Amino acid sequence: MHRRAVAALWTAVFVVAFGTNVPTPLLLVYRDLLGLSSDALTGAFGVYAAGLVPALLLAGPASDRFGRRRVVVPFVVLSILTSLLFLGASGSVALLFLGRFLQGAVSGVVFSVGTAWLGELVGDPARAARLTTAALGGGWAIGPLVSGLMAQWLPLPTVLPYLVHVALMLVGLALLPRVPETLAPADRRAGPWVNLGVPPGARIPFLVVVLPVAIGVFTFPSTAVTVLPLLLTPSMPQIAVAITGLVAGVTLLTGVFAQPLGKRIGYVAAGPTGLGVGAAGFGLALVGVATGAWPLLVPVALLLGVGYGLCLAAGLTMVGELAAPTARGALTGTFYACAYLGFGVPLLLSVAGGDAGFTVPLGVLAVVIAVYAALLALPAARRLVSGRVAV
Repeated sequence: MHRRAVAALWTAVFVVAFGTNVPTPLLLVYRDLLGLSSDALTGAFGVYAAGLVPALLLAGPASDRFGRRRVVVPFVVLSILTSLLFLGASGSVALLFLGRFLQGAVSGVVFSVGTAWLGELVGDPARAARLTTAALGGGWAIGPLVSGLMAQWLPLPTVLPYLVHVALMLVGLALLPRVPETLAPADRRAGPWVNLGVPPGARIPFLVVVLPVAIGVFTFPSTAVTVLPLLLTPSMPQIAVAITGLVAGVTLLTGVFAQPLGKRIGYVAAGPTGLGVGAAGFGLALVGVATGAWPLLVPVALLLGVGYGLCLAAGLTMVGELAAPTARGALTGTFYACAYLGFGVPLLLSVAGGDAGFTVPLGVLAVVIAVYAALLALPAARRLVSGRVAV
């Protein structure tokens, strides 16, 4: 029964994650249909974070107050409705932005509370982090890969991918009744509605180590699936949508397969290692842009995927170690809120580059990340999070 409950919740989280990246390769289709500029295109991608961050900050404390199930299930239903809303986005910029905003709200609730729920079912923070990363990374990877291939070579490119997601979501919703509530009424607390969940003794480790690792989580895949295809679209005519889906799939799926490496080197070292590998990926991307060699997107996606996967696993494990039991949902939500700030990086790069393009800001970002990775690898930074457990 316990294994079935874990599998059921894992499936629900997976199919929600699948849907969040269905629109990613379709952004190039929406750009042509709606006449979007680079700023508008990266903005449509980044507005996801505008819905997600408030949901993350509110969902964790709400689930600590009311229980995991009562918070998660309504937003699983909303995920289905949001995919149906996207069926009209090909003719409306407003619906495109609204759909992405609602996807962010759904993700903020399901990913944070679902992660805490799964962690309580499993009982082992390291194993729970691996299962969560597999569910999220697998869904994030397969969603854009499927939608990119469908949009490139099948009819109704802005319709069929969403119908596939709706079908998967109905399966995930049907499985949720098998998952028991893990937060007993006696353990629920009526605390503040916005609770970051950071224990007083862990504030410095969180700010210095966990926060930058968290931001790195989605800086790598979001840049891979928006900025890099835009830079190299002229070099890959007729296949740009499929390649964008492939890059998204490779990046995010690689993050899942990076988990054994993260376990081997340990969560303390996995954070700075992930940031360093991601910075190397940005450096190789700049080589591809300078030469127009779009096939370099594949090794770039591999490097950025390893960076994303190591940062996510390290961050979730550190959160599991640092969080007090009654505030695990809140701290998990805070971690994801910080992580999803990375979705705003493509828009920042677009604005910073202006008419000159993304190249110079991307180079500056690569250097900044590489330097901070080196700082986090120092013994003093490692000691901040080694063996820290909330009391």
